[in-house]
Amino acid sequence: MPAKTFHFQIATPERVVFSAEAVESVTLPTQMGEITVLAEHIPLVANLVPGEIKVVVGGADVTMAVSGGFINVQPGKVVVLADTAEHAEEINIERAEQARERAGELMRQQRTAETTDYTALAARLEKELARVKVARKHRERKGVSIKVEE
Repeated sequence: MPAKTFHFQIATPERVVFSAEAVESVTLPTQMGEITVLAEHIPLVANLVPGEIKVVVGGADVTMAVSGGFINVQPGKVVVLADTAEHAEEINIERAEQARERAGELMRQQRTAETTDYTALAARLEKELARVKVARKHRERKGVSIKVEE
């Protein structure tokens, strides 16, 4: 018996990052924790947090990093409106690691400033941490060894 599937799309303000008609499942990071959506999931609207999105389509995994946004689950269709999203293989791990270090350094430097927007800095750091994590995980799965100093 064929597995039940649904339409899935993830879009940012700049582009449609991924769209497929016969998705078997999608796993997303939400404020409530990580959730997996299967066909016939109950309707749901939730906030996304920075992390990894894993889509299973045709038995293959498609992995993406997301910085936040919203998920809308409807019968037969799941739509993600993301602040930013990119496929794991699009992420340059060295540049992502440098961006994570810059964000962390900015937070350390701004500790004494009175006008620091810690929320924005924390969100930026969280986004870069998610990108690094997704890129590392994807490359390790593909058998590419990476060495980045912590």
